[in-house]
Amino acid sequence: MGQKPPPPGRPPGPPGSPPIAGFSSVANVQFNLADLFEAVAAEVPDREALVLGAHGTAHRRLRFDELDARANRLAHVLHDRGIGPQDHVGLHLFNDLEHIEAMLAIYKLRAVAVNVNYRYTAEELRYLFADADLAAVITEPELRAAVAEAQAHVPTLVTVLERGDRYEALLAAAPTTPVDVGPRSADDLYLLYTGGTTGMPKGVMWRHEDIYFASLGGRGTPSQGIEPLRRPEDVRDRARAEPPIRRRLPLCPLMHGGAMWIALQSLLSGGTLVLSTDRHFDAADALALLATERVDLTMVIGDATARPLADELERNGAAYDLSALQVIASGGAIMSPAVKEQLQRLVPGTKVVDTFGASETGGQGRLSRRSAGSTANPGAPRLVTDEHTAVFDDELRPIEPGRGQVGRLGRRGHIPFGYYKDPAKTAATFPVIDGVRWAVPGDMALVEDDGSITLLGRGAATINTGGEKVFPEEVEGVIKSHPQVFDALVVGVPDDRFGQKVVAVVAFRSEAHVNDDELAAHTKAHLSGYKVPREWVAVPACQRTPTGKPDYAWAKAAASTALGLAEPSMG
Repeated sequence: MGQKPPPPGRPPGPPGSPPIAGFSSVANVQFNLADLFEAVAAEVPDREALVLGAHGTAHRRLRFDELDARANRLAHVLHDRGIGPQDHVGLHLFNDLEHIEAMLAIYKLRAVAVNVNYRYTAEELRYLFADADLAAVITEPELRAAVAEAQAHVPTLVTVLERGDRYEALLAAAPTTPVDVGPRSADDLYLLYTGGTTGMPKGVMWRHEDIYFASLGGRGTPSQGIEPLRRPEDVRDRARAEPPIRRRLPLCPLMHGGAMWIALQSLLSGGTLVLSTDRHFDAADALALLATERVDLTMVIGDATARPLADELERNGAAYDLSALQVIASGGAIMSPAVKEQLQRLVPGTKVVDTFGASETGGQGRLSRRSAGSTANPGAPRLVTDEHTAVFDDELRPIEPGRGQVGRLGRRGHIPFGYYKDPAKTAATFPVIDGVRWAVPGDMALVEDDGSITLLGRGAATINTGGEKVFPEEVEGVIKSHPQVFDALVVGVPDDRFGQKVVAVVAFRSEAHVNDDELAAHTKAHLSGYKVPREWVAVPACQRTPTGKPDYAWAKAAASTALGLAEPSMG
Protein backbone atom coordinates (compact mmCIF):
# COMPACT_ATOMS: atom_id res chain seq x y z
CA MET A 1 0.00 0.00 0.00
CA GLY A 2 1.22 3.47 -0.74
CA GLN A 3 1.54 5.79 2.19
CA LYS A 4 -1.33 8.20 2.64
CA PRO A 5 -0.54 11.87 3.21
CA PRO A 6 -1.07 13.09 6.76
CA PRO A 7 -4.46 14.64 7.44
CA PRO A 8 -4.51 18.32 6.49
CA GLY A 9 -4.32 20.95 9.17
CA ARG A 10 -2.95 18.68 11.90
CA PRO A 11 -2.14 20.97 14.81
CA PRO A 12 1.00 20.64 16.89
CA GLY A 13 0.85 19.21 20.39
CA PRO A 14 -0.30 21.34 23.31
CA PRO A 15 2.05 23.95 24.76
CA GLY A 16 4.69 22.31 26.88
CA SER A 17 4.58 18.96 25.08
CA PRO A 18 7.99 17.34 24.44
CA PRO A 19 9.66 18.04 21.10
CA ILE A 20 9.19 15.41 18.41
CA ALA A 21 12.59 14.06 17.51
CA GLY A 22 11.45 11.37 15.07
CA PHE A 23 13.28 8.37 16.50
CA SER A 24 12.08 4.95 17.58
CA SER A 25 13.84 2.46 19.80
CA VAL A 26 13.63 1.17 23.33
CA ALA A 27 16.50 3.48 24.26
CA ASN A 28 14.93 6.53 22.60
CA VAL A 29 11.22 6.44 23.28
CA GLN A 30 8.55 8.71 21.81
CA PHE A 31 5.10 9.32 23.22
CA ASN A 32 4.10 6.76 20.61
CA LEU A 33 1.98 3.80 21.69
CA ALA A 34 4.25 1.20 20.09
CA ASP A 35 7.38 2.79 21.55
CA LEU A 36 5.81 2.98 25.00
CA PHE A 37 4.68 -0.65 24.93
CA GLU A 38 8.08 -1.88 23.73
CA ALA A 39 9.81 0.10 26.49
CA VAL A 40 7.56 -1.50 29.11
CA ALA A 41 8.05 -4.98 27.60
CA ALA A 42 11.83 -4.53 27.67
CA GLU A 43 11.73 -3.35 31.29
CA VAL A 44 9.48 -6.12 32.69
CA PRO A 45 9.71 -8.94 30.11
CA ASP A 46 8.89 -11.73 32.56
CA ARG A 47 5.88 -10.03 34.12
CA GLU A 48 2.41 -11.33 33.30
CA ALA A 49 0.88 -9.03 30.66
CA LEU A 50 -2.31 -10.81 29.62
CA VAL A 51 -4.68 -13.38 31.13
CA LEU A 52 -7.45 -14.84 28.98
CA GLY A 53 -10.29 -16.60 30.75
CA ALA A 54 -13.50 -18.30 29.65
CA HIS A 55 -16.10 -20.12 31.72
CA GLY A 56 -15.06 -23.68 32.41
CA THR A 57 -11.65 -23.46 30.72
CA ALA A 58 -8.08 -23.07 31.93
CA HIS A 59 -6.82 -19.50 31.78
CA ARG A 60 -4.19 -18.68 29.16
CA ARG A 61 -1.32 -16.44 30.31
CA LEU A 62 1.26 -14.44 28.37
CA ARG A 63 4.28 -12.54 29.64
CA PHE A 64 5.20 -9.15 28.20
CA ASP A 65 8.02 -10.63 26.10
CA GLU A 66 5.65 -13.27 24.68
CA LEU A 67 2.98 -10.71 23.79
CA ASP A 68 5.60 -8.42 22.23
CA ALA A 69 6.98 -11.29 20.13
CA ARG A 70 3.54 -12.28 18.84
CA ALA A 71 2.78 -8.66 17.95
CA ASN A 72 6.08 -8.46 16.03
CA ARG A 73 5.26 -11.66 14.15
CA LEU A 74 1.84 -10.32 13.14
CA ALA A 75 3.39 -7.01 12.10
CA HIS A 76 5.62 -8.96 9.67
CA VAL A 77 2.62 -10.88 8.32
CA LEU A 78 0.73 -7.65 7.65
CA HIS A 79 3.78 -5.90 6.23
CA ASP A 80 4.40 -8.79 3.81
CA ARG A 81 0.87 -8.16 2.53
CA GLY A 82 1.57 -4.51 1.81
CA ILE A 83 0.39 -2.90 5.03
CA GLY A 84 2.55 -0.01 6.19
CA PRO A 85 2.47 3.47 7.72
CA GLN A 86 -0.90 5.23 7.63
CA ASP A 87 -2.78 2.24 6.19
CA HIS A 88 -6.04 1.52 8.01
CA VAL A 89 -6.65 -1.97 9.42
CA GLY A 90 -10.00 -3.07 10.85
CA LEU A 91 -10.20 -5.07 14.09
CA HIS A 92 -13.35 -7.14 13.56
CA LEU A 93 -12.67 -9.39 16.52
CA PHE A 94 -14.07 -10.72 19.77
CA ASN A 95 -12.29 -10.25 23.10
CA ASP A 96 -9.25 -12.48 22.82
CA LEU A 97 -5.51 -12.51 22.35
CA GLU A 98 -5.73 -11.71 18.65
CA HIS A 99 -7.51 -8.43 19.33
CA ILE A 100 -4.72 -7.22 21.64
CA GLU A 101 -1.79 -8.43 19.55
CA ALA A 102 -3.33 -7.05 16.34
CA MET A 103 -3.75 -3.63 17.90
CA LEU A 104 -0.10 -3.62 19.00
CA ALA A 105 1.14 -4.96 15.65
CA ILE A 106 -0.67 -2.19 13.80
CA TYR A 107 0.86 0.47 16.03
CA LYS A 108 4.29 -1.06 15.46
CA LEU A 109 3.79 -0.66 11.68
CA ARG A 110 2.75 2.98 12.14
CA ALA A 111 -0.52 1.86 10.58
CA VAL A 112 -3.94 2.79 12.00
CA ALA A 113 -6.17 0.39 13.94
CA VAL A 114 -9.92 0.80 13.37
CA ASN A 115 -12.37 -0.70 15.86
CA VAL A 116 -15.21 -2.55 14.10
CA ASN A 117 -18.44 -3.64 15.75
CA TYR A 118 -18.61 -7.43 15.37
CA ARG A 119 -22.42 -7.32 15.44
CA TYR A 120 -22.69 -5.20 12.31
CA THR A 121 -24.49 -6.61 9.31
CA ALA A 122 -22.78 -6.77 5.92
CA GLU A 123 -24.51 -3.53 4.95
CA GLU A 124 -23.24 -1.75 8.07
CA LEU A 125 -19.76 -3.15 7.53
CA ARG A 126 -19.83 -1.90 3.95
CA TYR A 127 -20.45 1.64 5.19
CA LEU A 128 -17.75 1.55 7.87
CA PHE A 129 -15.13 -0.18 5.68
CA ALA A 130 -15.61 2.45 2.97
CA ASP A 131 -15.78 5.41 5.35
CA ALA A 132 -12.59 4.28 7.12
CA ASP A 133 -10.74 3.46 3.85
CA LEU A 134 -9.73 0.07 5.22
CA ALA A 135 -6.82 -1.64 3.52
CA ALA A 136 -7.07 -4.78 5.64
CA VAL A 137 -9.36 -6.49 8.14
CA ILE A 138 -8.61 -9.10 10.77
CA THR A 139 -11.78 -11.06 11.52
CA GLU A 140 -13.33 -14.19 13.03
CA PRO A 141 -14.16 -17.38 11.10
CA GLU A 142 -17.87 -17.04 11.89
CA LEU A 143 -17.86 -13.39 10.74
CA ARG A 144 -15.97 -13.98 7.49
CA ALA A 145 -19.06 -14.22 5.28
CA ALA A 146 -20.29 -10.74 6.24
CA VAL A 147 -16.80 -9.33 5.64
CA ALA A 148 -16.63 -10.95 2.20
CA GLU A 149 -20.01 -9.50 1.25
CA ALA A 150 -18.93 -6.02 2.32
CA GLN A 151 -15.45 -6.36 0.79
CA ALA A 152 -16.93 -6.77 -2.69
CA HIS A 153 -18.02 -3.11 -2.54
CA VAL A 154 -14.88 -1.62 -0.96
CA PRO A 155 -11.99 -1.47 -3.47
CA THR A 156 -9.42 -0.31 -0.89
CA LEU A 157 -9.90 -3.49 1.14
CA VAL A 158 -7.50 -6.04 -0.33
CA THR A 159 -6.30 -8.04 2.68
CA VAL A 160 -8.38 -10.15 5.05
CA LEU A 161 -6.84 -12.27 7.80
CA GLU A 162 -8.96 -14.77 9.67
CA ARG A 163 -8.27 -16.18 13.13
CA GLY A 164 -7.57 -19.88 13.25
CA ASP A 165 -4.98 -22.47 12.23
CA ARG A 166 -3.85 -20.61 9.11
CA TYR A 167 -3.38 -17.41 11.13
CA GLU A 168 -1.27 -19.27 13.72
CA ALA A 169 0.82 -20.89 10.98
CA LEU A 170 1.58 -17.49 9.46
CA LEU A 171 2.67 -16.13 12.83
CA ALA A 172 4.83 -19.17 13.56
CA ALA A 173 6.77 -18.63 10.32
CA ALA A 174 7.33 -14.91 10.89
CA PRO A 175 10.29 -13.27 12.69
CA THR A 176 9.99 -12.02 16.26
CA THR A 177 12.10 -8.92 15.57
CA PRO A 178 10.41 -5.54 14.93
CA VAL A 179 9.57 -4.50 11.37
CA ASP A 180 11.59 -1.54 10.10
CA VAL A 181 9.08 1.02 8.85
CA GLY A 182 11.10 4.12 9.63
CA PRO A 183 10.99 6.32 12.71
CA ARG A 184 7.81 6.35 14.75
CA SER A 185 6.33 9.61 15.93
CA ALA A 186 4.16 11.06 18.66
CA ASP A 187 2.15 12.40 15.70
CA ASP A 188 1.18 8.92 14.47
CA LEU A 189 -2.57 8.54 14.04
CA TYR A 190 -4.90 6.87 16.54
CA LEU A 191 -8.41 6.49 15.09
CA LEU A 192 -11.47 5.63 17.16
CA TYR A 193 -14.80 4.99 15.46
CA THR A 194 -17.77 6.01 17.56
CA GLY A 195 -21.45 5.55 16.86
CA GLY A 196 -22.72 7.11 20.08
CA THR A 197 -26.46 6.73 20.56
CA THR A 198 -27.54 8.33 17.28
CA GLY A 199 -26.18 8.72 13.76
CA MET A 200 -23.68 6.83 11.65
CA PRO A 201 -20.25 5.94 13.04
CA LYS A 202 -17.56 8.60 12.68
CA GLY A 203 -13.81 8.26 13.08
CA VAL A 204 -12.23 10.50 15.73
CA MET A 205 -8.58 11.29 14.93
CA TRP A 206 -6.01 11.62 17.71
CA ARG A 207 -2.24 11.98 17.83
CA HIS A 208 -0.67 9.09 19.78
CA GLU A 209 0.72 11.53 22.32
CA ASP A 210 -2.62 13.22 22.89
CA ILE A 211 -4.62 10.02 23.39
CA TYR A 212 -1.92 8.75 25.77
CA PHE A 213 -2.23 11.82 27.98
CA ALA A 214 -6.00 12.11 27.62
CA SER A 215 -6.99 8.51 28.35
CA LEU A 216 -4.15 6.00 28.59
CA GLY A 217 -2.29 6.96 31.75
CA GLY A 218 0.07 9.75 30.70
CA ARG A 219 -1.51 12.14 33.18
CA GLY A 220 -0.86 9.74 36.03
CA THR A 221 -2.98 9.52 39.17
CA PRO A 222 -1.66 12.06 41.67
CA SER A 223 -4.06 10.81 44.36
CA GLN A 224 -2.23 7.45 44.20
CA GLY A 225 1.20 9.05 44.05
CA ILE A 226 1.56 8.56 40.28
CA GLU A 227 2.70 11.83 38.70
CA PRO A 228 2.28 12.75 35.01
CA LEU A 229 5.06 11.53 32.74
CA ARG A 230 7.51 14.28 31.83
CA ARG A 231 9.63 12.21 29.43
CA PRO A 232 8.47 9.18 27.42
CA GLU A 233 11.35 7.04 28.65
CA ASP A 234 10.05 7.47 32.21
CA VAL A 235 7.40 4.88 31.36
CA ARG A 236 10.04 2.28 32.20
CA ASP A 237 10.42 3.55 35.76
CA ARG A 238 6.66 3.56 36.20
CA ALA A 239 6.39 -0.03 34.97
CA ARG A 240 9.21 -1.23 37.17
CA ALA A 241 7.61 0.38 40.23
CA GLU A 242 4.33 -1.52 39.73
CA PRO A 243 1.34 0.87 39.97
CA PRO A 244 -1.26 0.50 42.74
CA ILE A 245 -3.77 -0.77 40.14
CA ARG A 246 -1.97 -3.86 38.84
CA ARG A 247 -4.74 -6.02 37.36
CA ARG A 248 -7.59 -4.64 35.23
CA LEU A 249 -10.61 -6.38 33.69
CA PRO A 250 -12.94 -4.51 31.31
CA LEU A 251 -16.35 -6.23 31.32
CA CYS A 252 -17.32 -5.06 27.84
CA PRO A 253 -16.14 -5.59 24.25
CA LEU A 254 -12.74 -4.26 23.23
CA MET A 255 -14.42 -2.62 20.22
CA HIS A 256 -15.73 -0.12 22.80
CA GLY A 257 -13.25 2.75 23.16
CA GLY A 258 -13.48 2.68 26.95
CA ALA A 259 -12.56 -1.01 27.11
CA MET A 260 -9.61 -0.52 24.78
CA TRP A 261 -8.46 2.43 26.88
CA ILE A 262 -8.55 0.24 30.01
CA ALA A 263 -6.55 -2.42 28.13
CA LEU A 264 -3.89 0.06 27.06
CA GLN A 265 -3.76 1.70 30.48
CA SER A 266 -2.87 -1.69 31.90
CA LEU A 267 -0.28 -2.68 29.30
CA LEU A 268 1.43 0.73 29.16
CA SER A 269 1.80 0.85 32.94
CA GLY A 270 3.30 -2.63 33.26
CA GLY A 271 0.11 -4.06 34.72
CA THR A 272 -1.80 -7.21 33.86
CA LEU A 273 -4.81 -7.12 31.56
CA VAL A 274 -7.42 -9.77 32.34
CA LEU A 275 -9.95 -10.51 29.58
CA SER A 276 -13.06 -12.65 29.57
CA THR A 277 -13.22 -14.51 26.27
CA ASP A 278 -16.84 -15.55 26.80
CA ARG A 279 -18.96 -14.32 23.90
CA HIS A 280 -21.90 -13.31 26.09
CA PHE A 281 -21.87 -11.52 29.42
CA ASP A 282 -22.81 -13.64 32.41
CA ALA A 283 -22.61 -12.00 35.84
CA ALA A 284 -21.65 -15.19 37.68
CA ASP A 285 -18.83 -15.97 35.25
CA ALA A 286 -17.60 -12.37 35.40
CA LEU A 287 -17.53 -12.37 39.19
CA ALA A 288 -15.74 -15.71 39.25
CA LEU A 289 -13.05 -14.29 36.95
CA LEU A 290 -12.72 -11.15 39.07
CA ALA A 291 -12.27 -13.29 42.17
CA THR A 292 -9.99 -15.96 40.72
CA GLU A 293 -7.62 -13.48 39.08
CA ARG A 294 -7.56 -11.09 42.05
CA VAL A 295 -8.51 -8.14 39.84
CA ASP A 296 -7.93 -4.62 41.24
CA LEU A 297 -10.14 -2.65 38.82
CA THR A 298 -13.04 -3.59 36.63
CA MET A 299 -14.89 -1.47 34.09
CA VAL A 300 -18.64 -1.77 33.50
CA ILE A 301 -21.03 0.05 31.14
CA GLY A 302 -23.64 1.57 33.43
CA ASP A 303 -26.53 -0.51 34.71
CA ALA A 304 -26.42 -2.82 31.70
CA THR A 305 -23.45 -4.56 33.35
CA ALA A 306 -23.58 -3.29 36.92
CA ARG A 307 -27.15 -4.33 37.74
CA PRO A 308 -26.69 -8.04 36.86
CA LEU A 309 -23.45 -8.03 38.90
CA ALA A 310 -25.25 -6.50 41.87
CA ASP A 311 -28.14 -8.95 41.61
CA GLU A 312 -25.78 -11.94 41.48
CA LEU A 313 -23.86 -10.63 44.49
CA GLU A 314 -27.15 -10.18 46.33
CA ARG A 315 -27.98 -13.85 45.71
CA ASN A 316 -24.57 -15.49 46.03
CA GLY A 317 -22.11 -12.92 47.31
CA ALA A 318 -20.37 -15.32 49.67
CA ALA A 319 -19.21 -17.38 46.67
CA TYR A 320 -16.91 -14.63 45.38
CA ASP A 321 -13.79 -13.38 47.13
CA LEU A 322 -13.53 -9.79 45.89
CA SER A 323 -11.15 -8.62 48.60
CA ALA A 324 -8.58 -7.55 45.96
CA LEU A 325 -11.08 -5.40 44.06
CA GLN A 326 -10.29 -1.72 44.63
CA VAL A 327 -12.44 0.00 41.99
CA ILE A 328 -15.62 -0.67 40.03
CA ALA A 329 -15.69 2.06 37.38
CA SER A 330 -18.48 2.72 34.91
CA GLY A 331 -17.65 4.34 31.58
CA GLY A 332 -19.87 5.11 28.59
CA ALA A 333 -23.06 5.13 30.67
CA ILE A 334 -23.90 6.32 34.17
CA MET A 335 -24.95 3.90 36.89
CA SER A 336 -28.27 4.68 38.53
CA PRO A 337 -27.94 5.74 42.19
CA ALA A 338 -29.78 2.64 43.38
CA VAL A 339 -27.37 0.23 41.64
CA LYS A 340 -24.34 2.23 42.73
CA GLU A 341 -25.48 2.13 46.35
CA GLN A 342 -26.26 -1.58 46.08
CA LEU A 343 -22.76 -2.38 44.84
CA GLN A 344 -21.19 -0.20 47.51
CA ARG A 345 -23.13 -2.09 50.17
CA LEU A 346 -22.30 -5.52 48.74
CA VAL A 347 -18.59 -4.81 48.16
CA PRO A 348 -17.88 -2.35 50.97
CA GLY A 349 -14.12 -2.16 50.53
CA THR A 350 -14.40 -1.12 46.88
CA LYS A 351 -14.82 2.33 45.34
CA VAL A 352 -17.79 2.44 42.98
CA VAL A 353 -17.38 5.37 40.61
CA ASP A 354 -18.83 6.78 37.41
CA THR A 355 -16.16 8.10 35.06
CA PHE A 356 -17.00 10.60 32.36
CA GLY A 357 -15.53 11.21 28.95
CA ALA A 358 -16.15 10.85 25.25
CA SER A 359 -14.38 9.70 22.11
CA GLU A 360 -13.90 13.39 21.32
CA THR A 361 -12.46 14.41 24.71
CA GLY A 362 -10.86 11.40 26.35
CA GLY A 363 -11.33 11.07 30.09
CA GLN A 364 -12.75 14.22 31.66
CA GLY A 365 -13.14 13.19 35.27
CA ARG A 366 -15.53 11.33 37.51
CA LEU A 367 -19.13 11.91 38.50
CA SER A 368 -20.27 12.47 42.07
CA ARG A 369 -23.74 12.65 43.58
CA ARG A 370 -22.56 14.03 46.90
CA SER A 371 -24.35 17.39 47.10
CA ALA A 372 -24.84 16.92 43.40
CA GLY A 373 -26.84 19.18 41.15
CA SER A 374 -28.65 22.42 41.80
CA THR A 375 -32.08 22.98 43.28
CA ALA A 376 -33.46 22.81 39.72
CA ASN A 377 -31.61 19.58 38.95
CA PRO A 378 -31.45 17.57 42.18
CA GLY A 379 -30.90 14.23 40.45
CA ALA A 380 -28.15 15.31 38.06
CA PRO A 381 -24.55 14.21 38.72
CA ARG A 382 -21.70 16.62 39.39
CA LEU A 383 -18.55 16.39 37.26
CA VAL A 384 -15.32 16.39 39.25
CA THR A 385 -12.80 17.63 36.71
CA ASP A 386 -9.94 20.12 36.23
CA GLU A 387 -9.10 23.51 34.77
CA HIS A 388 -9.15 22.16 31.21
CA THR A 389 -12.96 21.87 31.25
CA ALA A 390 -15.47 24.71 30.75
CA VAL A 391 -19.11 25.25 29.74
CA PHE A 392 -19.97 27.43 26.72
CA ASP A 393 -23.16 29.13 25.53
CA ASP A 394 -24.45 29.02 21.94
CA GLU A 395 -22.05 31.83 20.99
CA LEU A 396 -19.11 29.86 22.44
CA ARG A 397 -18.70 32.24 25.35
CA PRO A 398 -17.75 30.74 28.73
CA ILE A 399 -20.71 30.62 31.12
CA GLU A 400 -20.03 32.18 34.49
CA PRO A 401 -20.89 30.26 37.68
CA GLY A 402 -24.38 30.60 39.08
CA ARG A 403 -26.11 31.98 35.99
CA GLY A 404 -28.40 28.95 35.75
CA GLN A 405 -27.78 28.77 32.00
CA VAL A 406 -27.50 25.43 30.26
CA GLY A 407 -24.50 25.22 27.95
CA ARG A 408 -22.21 22.78 26.18
CA LEU A 409 -19.34 21.10 27.97
CA GLY A 410 -15.92 21.63 26.42
CA ARG A 411 -12.37 20.40 26.99
CA ARG A 412 -8.99 21.72 25.86
CA GLY A 413 -5.41 20.43 26.03
CA HIS A 414 -4.81 16.91 24.77
CA ILE A 415 -7.79 16.53 22.43
CA PRO A 416 -8.36 15.06 18.93
CA PHE A 417 -7.60 17.03 15.81
CA GLY A 418 -10.85 16.15 14.05
CA TYR A 419 -13.19 13.66 12.43
CA TYR A 420 -11.89 11.51 9.60
CA LYS A 421 -13.03 12.89 6.21
CA ASP A 422 -15.50 15.32 7.78
CA PRO A 423 -14.11 18.88 7.87
CA ALA A 424 -17.54 20.44 8.52
CA LYS A 425 -18.19 18.37 11.62
CA THR A 426 -14.58 18.89 12.70
CA ALA A 427 -15.01 22.67 12.57
CA ALA A 428 -18.26 22.47 14.55
CA THR A 429 -17.00 20.11 17.26
CA PHE A 430 -13.44 21.41 17.63
CA PRO A 431 -13.74 25.21 17.52
CA VAL A 432 -10.95 27.66 18.23
CA ILE A 433 -12.04 29.93 21.10
CA ASP A 434 -9.79 32.88 21.95
CA GLY A 435 -6.91 31.19 20.17
CA VAL A 436 -7.32 27.81 21.92
CA ARG A 437 -8.73 24.64 20.33
CA TRP A 438 -11.54 23.03 22.30
CA ALA A 439 -13.52 19.81 21.95
CA VAL A 440 -17.23 20.59 22.37
CA PRO A 441 -19.07 17.37 21.41
CA GLY A 442 -22.54 18.23 22.73
CA ASP A 443 -22.80 17.25 26.39
CA MET A 444 -25.05 19.73 28.21
CA ALA A 445 -24.16 21.13 31.62
CA LEU A 446 -24.66 23.88 34.20
CA VAL A 447 -21.99 25.78 36.15
CA GLU A 448 -23.12 26.00 39.77
CA ASP A 449 -22.54 28.90 42.17
CA ASP A 450 -19.41 27.24 43.57
CA GLY A 451 -17.96 26.64 40.09
CA SER A 452 -18.74 22.91 40.06
CA ILE A 453 -20.32 21.49 36.91
CA THR A 454 -23.66 19.70 36.86
CA LEU A 455 -23.89 17.26 33.96
CA LEU A 456 -27.30 17.04 32.28
CA GLY A 457 -26.84 14.75 29.27
CA ARG A 458 -26.08 14.60 25.57
CA GLY A 459 -27.82 17.39 23.67
CA ALA A 460 -28.86 15.15 20.77
CA ALA A 461 -31.09 13.14 23.13
CA THR A 462 -32.62 16.16 24.89
CA ILE A 463 -36.43 16.31 24.93
CA ASN A 464 -38.11 19.70 24.43
CA THR A 465 -41.58 19.61 25.96
CA GLY A 466 -43.41 22.92 25.92
CA GLY A 467 -40.11 24.80 25.91
CA GLU A 468 -38.76 22.90 28.92
CA LYS A 469 -35.63 20.79 28.38
CA VAL A 470 -35.65 17.25 29.76
CA PHE A 471 -32.46 15.20 29.82
CA PRO A 472 -33.22 11.47 29.57
CA GLU A 473 -30.35 10.24 31.76
CA GLU A 474 -31.62 12.21 34.75
CA VAL A 475 -35.13 10.77 34.48
CA GLU A 476 -33.86 7.24 33.78
CA GLY A 477 -31.80 7.29 36.96
CA VAL A 478 -34.85 8.11 39.06
CA ILE A 479 -37.05 5.49 37.38
CA LYS A 480 -34.42 2.79 37.82
CA SER A 481 -34.23 3.52 41.53
CA HIS A 482 -37.69 1.90 41.87
CA PRO A 483 -37.12 -1.63 43.22
CA GLN A 484 -39.35 -3.27 40.60
CA VAL A 485 -37.62 -1.63 37.61
CA PHE A 486 -34.74 -3.45 35.95
CA ASP A 487 -33.99 -0.97 33.14
CA ALA A 488 -35.50 2.11 31.52
CA LEU A 489 -34.97 4.42 28.57
CA VAL A 490 -36.64 7.83 28.27
CA VAL A 491 -37.46 9.43 24.91
CA GLY A 492 -39.54 12.21 23.45
CA VAL A 493 -42.36 11.52 20.98
CA PRO A 494 -44.44 14.06 19.00
CA ASP A 495 -47.19 15.85 20.90
CA ASP A 496 -49.74 18.27 19.38
CA ARG A 497 -49.75 20.60 22.37
CA PHE A 498 -46.20 20.52 23.73
CA GLY A 499 -44.18 19.57 20.63
CA GLN A 500 -42.83 16.53 22.44
CA LYS A 501 -43.95 14.54 25.42
CA VAL A 502 -41.80 12.44 27.72
CA VAL A 503 -42.26 8.67 27.42
CA ALA A 504 -40.56 5.98 29.48
CA VAL A 505 -39.83 2.54 28.03
CA VAL A 506 -39.47 0.24 31.05
CA ALA A 507 -38.31 -3.33 31.64
CA PHE A 508 -39.47 -4.76 34.97
CA ARG A 509 -37.86 -7.32 37.23
CA SER A 510 -40.86 -9.64 37.08
CA GLU A 511 -44.17 -10.06 35.29
CA ALA A 512 -45.90 -8.24 38.15
CA HIS A 513 -45.59 -4.79 36.59
CA VAL A 514 -45.91 -1.69 38.71
CA ASN A 515 -48.82 0.43 37.50
CA ASP A 516 -48.25 3.73 35.74
CA ASP A 517 -49.60 5.85 38.59
CA GLU A 518 -47.16 4.35 41.07
CA LEU A 519 -44.21 4.91 38.71
CA ALA A 520 -45.32 8.50 38.08
CA ALA A 521 -45.64 9.16 41.82
CA HIS A 522 -42.19 7.67 42.44
CA THR A 523 -40.65 9.87 39.74
CA LYS A 524 -42.50 13.03 40.80
CA ALA A 525 -41.14 12.63 44.33
CA HIS A 526 -37.66 13.32 42.94
CA LEU A 527 -38.16 15.49 39.84
CA SER A 528 -40.13 18.49 38.60
CA GLY A 529 -43.51 17.65 37.13
CA TYR A 530 -42.58 18.45 33.53
CA LYS A 531 -39.86 15.77 33.66
CA VAL A 532 -42.25 13.01 34.72
CA PRO A 533 -43.15 10.71 31.80
CA ARG A 534 -46.70 11.17 30.54
CA GLU A 535 -46.74 7.67 29.03
CA TRP A 536 -45.22 4.40 30.21
CA VAL A 537 -44.42 1.52 27.85
CA ALA A 538 -43.59 -1.90 29.29
CA VAL A 539 -41.13 -4.08 27.33
CA PRO A 540 -39.44 -7.43 28.09
CA ALA A 541 -36.00 -5.81 27.87
CA CYS A 542 -34.54 -2.43 26.97
CA GLN A 543 -32.40 -2.68 23.88
CA ARG A 544 -28.90 -1.30 24.12
CA THR A 545 -25.96 -1.15 21.76
CA PRO A 546 -23.30 -3.90 21.95
CA THR A 547 -21.26 -1.56 24.17
CA GLY A 548 -24.13 -1.10 26.66
CA LYS A 549 -25.13 2.41 25.61
CA PRO A 550 -28.84 3.25 25.31
CA ASP A 551 -30.38 2.61 21.90
CA TYR A 552 -32.68 5.63 21.75
CA ALA A 553 -33.70 4.97 18.13
CA TRP A 554 -35.06 1.58 19.20
CA ALA A 555 -36.76 3.11 22.27
CA LYS A 556 -38.49 5.77 20.16
CA ALA A 557 -39.71 3.13 17.73
CA ALA A 558 -40.97 0.93 20.60
CA ALA A 559 -42.76 3.88 22.21
CA SER A 560 -44.28 5.03 18.92
CA THR A 561 -45.55 1.54 18.10
CA ALA A 562 -47.07 1.04 21.57
CA LEU A 563 -48.77 4.44 21.46
CA GLY A 564 -50.05 4.08 17.92
CA LEU A 565 -47.89 6.88 16.51
CA ALA A 566 -46.06 7.02 13.20
CA GLU A 567 -42.85 5.08 13.78
CA PRO A 568 -39.77 7.34 13.55
CA SER A 569 -37.01 6.77 11.05
CA MET A 570 -34.27 4.45 12.37
CA GLY A 571 -31.61 6.15 10.25
